[in-house]
Amino acid sequence: MQLFQIFIRFVNHWKSFTFRVPVIYISCNLLISISVAGTTNGLHDMTSKLPSANYISELPMRNAFAIYDGKEAAPIYIYSDDYPGVNRAATDLQSDISRVTGAKPELIKDPQGRTPLAIIIGTLGKGGIVDDCVKSGKLEVADIYGKSEAYVIQVVQNPTPGVRSALMIAGSDKRGTIYGIYDVSQQIGVSPWNWWANVPIQHRKALYVKPGRYVGKQPAVRYRGIFLNDEAPSLANWVAKNYGDFNHKFYEHIFELLLRLKANFLWPAMWGHAFNEDDPLNPKEADEWGIVMGTSHVEPMMRADVEWSRLGFTPEQWNYDKHPDELRKYWADGIDRVHSYEKIVTIGMRGKVDTPMSESANIGLLERIVADERQMLAKHLEKNAAEIPQAWCLYKEVQEYYEKGMRVPDDVTLLWSDDNFGNLRRVPTVEEQDRTGGAGVYYHVDYVGGPRSYKWVNTVPIAKMWEQLNLAMEHKADRIWVLNVGGFRQKEMAMDFFLHMARSPQDFSADNLQEYAKKWAAQQVGSQHAEEIADILSKYTKYNGRRKPELLSQNVFSLTDYREAEQINSDWQAVASKAEKLYDKVPENQREAFYQLVLYPTKASAIVNEVYYKANLNRLYAKQGRATANDLAADVRRLFKEDVDMTDTYHHKLAGGKWDHMMDQLHFGYTSWNDPAANLMPEVIELKLSQAGEMGVAVQGMEATWPGSALEAKLPTLDVHGLKRAFIEIFNKGRDPYAYSVQADQPWILIDNLKGNISRERRLWISIDWPKVTGLASGHIVISDPAGVRVTVKVTASSLQLPAVAKGFIESGGCVSMEAVHFSKSIAARTAKWRMVPDLGRNVGGMTVFPVTAATNLKGGPDLEYQMFLQDGGAAKVTTYVSPTLNVVPGRGLRYGISFDNQPMQVVDILKGDNQQ
Repeated sequence: MQLFQIFIRFVNHWKSFTFRVPVIYISCNLLISISVAGTTNGLHDMTSKLPSANYISELPMRNAFAIYDGKEAAPIYIYSDDYPGVNRAATDLQSDISRVTGAKPELIKDPQGRTPLAIIIGTLGKGGIVDDCVKSGKLEVADIYGKSEAYVIQVVQNPTPGVRSALMIAGSDKRGTIYGIYDVSQQIGVSPWNWWANVPIQHRKALYVKPGRYVGKQPAVRYRGIFLNDEAPSLANWVAKNYGDFNHKFYEHIFELLLRLKANFLWPAMWGHAFNEDDPLNPKEADEWGIVMGTSHVEPMMRADVEWSRLGFTPEQWNYDKHPDELRKYWADGIDRVHSYEKIVTIGMRGKVDTPMSESANIGLLERIVADERQMLAKHLEKNAAEIPQAWCLYKEVQEYYEKGMRVPDDVTLLWSDDNFGNLRRVPTVEEQDRTGGAGVYYHVDYVGGPRSYKWVNTVPIAKMWEQLNLAMEHKADRIWVLNVGGFRQKEMAMDFFLHMARSPQDFSADNLQEYAKKWAAQQVGSQHAEEIADILSKYTKYNGRRKPELLSQNVFSLTDYREAEQINSDWQAVASKAEKLYDKVPENQREAFYQLVLYPTKASAIVNEVYYKANLNRLYAKQGRATANDLAADVRRLFKEDVDMTDTYHHKLAGGKWDHMMDQLHFGYTSWNDPAANLMPEVIELKLSQAGEMGVAVQGMEATWPGSALEAKLPTLDVHGLKRAFIEIFNKGRDPYAYSVQADQPWILIDNLKGNISRERRLWISIDWPKVTGLASGHIVISDPAGVRVTVKVTASSLQLPAVAKGFIESGGCVSMEAVHFSKSIAARTAKWRMVPDLGRNVGGMTVFPVTAATNLKGGPDLEYQMFLQDGGAAKVTTYVSPTLNVVPGRGLRYGISFDNQPMQVVDILKGDNQQ
């Protein structure tokens, strides 16, 4: 026997791993991440909390401003000289106050008279009372002046003759004022998701703004938005039914949501749709509302992909080498069409239908294309190209061009992408961080393509998103963040979190992600059950992160090894049951929101997992001849029908059918990246059963059954320090029930049911009377039926006594298993240390090194130390299972060092220089 200590030291930042050795099994989830809080002694402080400034009260107080005093609502002042988008947002505030209180405030443009109270809205430099109060010193704006998209909300006494008290909403620019307006809306109880998820508005008897000054700071990421991609079938079918096409009537709802979430950027739907062409009001309204438009990574120069074919060109003509004149005119027309609108121009060129432009990286051609595009931009927009916001999206093979030496002018934003599955491929190097155009992130919570698509419900936990986006932020990829949200629905919390973090990353730390989930749940479904809802939201996304629904098959999780499939299914059933029970508890007016945001994605995901689990079990049981194989086949059909019924409820019973088609996305039967033709139920097997009952026996951990197998029937070793019980299943191969009896030849073998009748099957739990066992002992269990059939199962029990020095994890069954968070000691380095990220990974959480920008090496740590006690010494083989990650910093490698006790450190390069998927 020997006590071991394992030391783990990281040479560079890396991800989660699991050790496997002949007598050791260490499961570790070690994930590198970064903090965005302030630093102390070179280390980031990870104890920040979400800001909780709530400036609305239903109770009056000294110097508070009455938006609504229980009788009437204060009027809203706006000005003709302000931006149209500001005044339009003011009408939303008017409506929101009315919906919360029942009293509609008067909206007064260019007020001549005076009212005792007023909500005064204005953008700095646009005149009116706001600018007057700035000049007189009554409104302090020093911390927002000259900033982008910042605002101040302040109660001001006697701001102007005739007005006794005012709530002033002042923005540093157009969007700053709009965000300030929507901040008030959100504070009085109107969720940004009110329209999109039927989030109810609770009536409030009065609304007072507490005295003080409330500042919305300049967002950390300049351009923050979403990409409506892979929009068919769900969103496209829903839009076709309700709007006919992706026109301005539809996009108004998208624009409003983005602004309520304090976002500013949009890549529009592009599967057969053309934002600027389908409805000329689309770009005009986007600009007026305050949305910066772009086109996707595959659509240069503000032209939609589909427009090329609409003009009669073929995919073969999408070739700059052969058809430069046609493409130049095509792109010039696209720029002219949006000449005066706010935009970020995608430059470069990819092949049609989101494919590579050529089989090899033709850097010279692409550099010529970019140069010509910039000349066109300068000519048609009549300004220096360096003054025009541009992005080059380094997606898939385009990153290869960059890595092989292609460069674009410094003023162009390098938009780095993840690997389509939420793992960043690259972040800016120290040298690249000095580029004037900066860098950004194109991130996915939806993807269509190889090796497998995923489009249905959210599968990216916020812990994973935070860890990766924090990595980007710490490496100054902060110019553009765009999130591929696919067909839009079922990505609500992911979208909300992404945009909140883009705006204010300092609000988040590894320790408060669950607090964010709780606050988000309270905003959408009420505070009474917010903690339970947050737990459900975190669990269903974490479980989907283990294996996305579209990536499931009948053989993903093992039916025999460590009861893996059974445990996965048990996790899903527990969280789905919790969601179902909570649905009955939430108030009636909150159930539509709860169904959409919580119950549907949780229960439907659980159903998909259970369908595959039981279909796999059906195949095993059919092979074993169990009568219950037929019951499982029936269960699979029932569950498949239940999925159909849940979709029907979503489409036809929620909000009077408002969301018909929104869950059209297929989620069963994927075998490649492409959608199956329909939701396909996994195949199941029906057995033709004999009438007479017939005994069969199975044991935990084995596929074989008895009588009939030549293998010895034996249970896994039961261990006082590890596995303490195991099961035997007695099953029927026919229809008629039969009796059974069980006997053990050792008094220390405990059986929970010694006799009975078997109609279908019964699981018998075997445990040990440990005081009666010394060292390693074995015995047998005999199962028999009235026909004289006997099956003998071997039982081995280990009750080895440990010396006093035994500490930490104890070997059992030839292995040691532990989570990364279960270390015995964490040793910080001077500039880096380990921290836990709850819920990151498959189970409890992950251990991460902060900050990721700190240099780490073999001599300096930081280290994690794990203690374990093994039955034998000698050589140990360690296999590491690494959480998905890529080498985001070129040339650095992803390496860790490991040693047992004081032996020399062995260094492992996880990716061996490979930075691909």
